[in-house]
Amino acid sequence: MPPNDPSPLRRRILNGGAGLLAATTTPAWLSPAFAQGQSLRPTPSQTEGPFYPVAPPADTDFDLLRTGSQAYGKGQAAWVTGTVTDTRGTPLAGGVIEIWQCDQDGHYHHPGDGGKADRAFQGFGQVTLGKDGRYRFRTLKPAPYSGRTPHIHVKVKLNNQTLLTTQFYVQGDPGNERDGLWRRLNPDNQAALTRPFVNSADGLKAEYPVVVQV
Repeated sequence: MPPNDPSPLRRRILNGGAGLLAATTTPAWLSPAFAQGQSLRPTPSQTEGPFYPVAPPADTDFDLLRTGSQAYGKGQAAWVTGTVTDTRGTPLAGGVIEIWQCDQDGHYHHPGDGGKADRAFQGFGQVTLGKDGRYRFRTLKPAPYSGRTPHIHVKVKLNNQTLLTTQFYVQGDPGNERDGLWRRLNPDNQAALTRPFVNSADGLKAEYPVVVQV
């Protein structure tokens, strides 16, 4: 045996130590995909549109169907839920996700839309993401307006920096194929932003996973 070649016992100790070192230095939050050298595909971005709030409304919580003591009763109430992670699968804890959309009659809370939106519909909400990166909004299943297919505008921020601006779409809506912004997406990006609204124990719900580059 060459003089520099460790003994079988020493080799086992060295190999075991290397495995222990790898185990103790690999972060526990790494997703299986990232651990295998893969990364998640970022959610595609889309235009902000003309109706992002000039100033946040007084009520910006997760429930867009209630503003103060007023409840909005038009359209179909629905939950919009999901998780926000980075491309490694790490939850974006401490980040903020915002959504905004028109009311059932197609109006936004924005001076550019003539101030026609129903005051009972909050129209904008934001949620701070916890350790699991999950978000949940109670809102309206999106309605069409002015030639656009139904959609929800979305923005993700971290430390006041915008990481993503995009739009969520309704799977199976006949307006999608006529919508210029939706049609401009390739099939993979259409699939990433388009989800079905399905009945659940909590009512109508759609889940949109979001992946951002940090």
